[in-house]
Amino acid sequence: MFFMSILILMICSILMILSSTISKKSFTDREKSSPFECGFNPKSASRMPFSLHFFLIAVIFLIFDVEITLLIPIIMIYKISNMMNFSMIIMFFIGILLFGLYYEWNQGALTWTK
Repeated sequence: MFFMSILILMICSILMILSSTISKKSFTDREKSSPFECGFNPKSASRMPFSLHFFLIAVIFLIFDVEITLLIPIIMIYKISNMMNFSMIIMFFIGILLFGLYYEWNQGALTWTK
């Protein structure tokens, strides 16, 4: 059994190394590495600075989106839990969400004009 697992590990490692070496790009093409703008030459630099505010909004969205996915199992707990425990868990969880929203609002992360 131990020999079989070592053999499978070695085969997987060899396949990963082989696929990595085969898939490497051997030459760079100027046309493929330039930005594509419908056949026209680009008028400005392709690497424009990215606004950090959009990144911050995306991270805030992901945090609150993950929190909402955590609410779904709490609904399933309702069937097997008593009402007092369920209401305490929900109030605590929503309190954390509201505190996070208030903190982001107070820090100015939700305002678009700066």
